[in-house]
Amino acid sequence: MQAVKMYTTAVCPYCVRAKQLLKSKGVEQIEEIRIDTDPVQRDHMMQITGRRTVPQIYVGDTHVGGCDDLMALDAKGGLVPLLQAA
Repeated sequence: MQAVKMYTTAVCPYCVRAKQLLKSKGVEQIEEIRIDTDPVQRDHMMQITGRRTVPQIYVGDTHVGGCDDLMALDAKGGLVPLLQAA
């Protein structure tokens, strides 16, 4: 299973939804990077993703995007293969 990293904040309903979906697909561990308490990480997230919103989700080295992007990827049947890619 690929490593999953999520840029998040303390109060973020979309982050909660994304985590629930990932866990339902067998993801046991999500590296959460809190950007509300770390401005350096917030700036880094915006630089590498070009986005200002959370969550921003990476599966391995692949930037999936936000919660809606994750849900769309799952609806197309692409999430599980991405998570299982070696």
